[in-house]
Amino acid sequence: MQARNRLQAKRALHDTRAWQVKRRERTRQLIELGGLIAKADLIELTGDDRGVILGLLVEAAATLRSEARERQLTLWRRRGKRAFETAPIEA
Repeated sequence: MQARNRLQAKRALHDTRAWQVKRRERTRQLIELGGLIAKADLIELTGDDRGVILGLLVEAAATLRSEARERQLTLWRRRGKRAFETAPIEA
């Protein structure tokens, strides 16, 4: 049973059908975005309240639709860059 599961997992890794590759890319993107939420400490600060986290993201999207878009992007980009530079490297 384990050998069969390993074989299926190995085949799935090398599956190059377009839909499978797209699915893997999307999964990777979602995992990376979740990592950014964790890196920003939003999970801890909100008590893992997903409604609050979504509310924050919706508010950010509204800001990006406003006239303050460019100014806010510049500010967030600087803060993000500093956070990447100062954040400890996780294994």
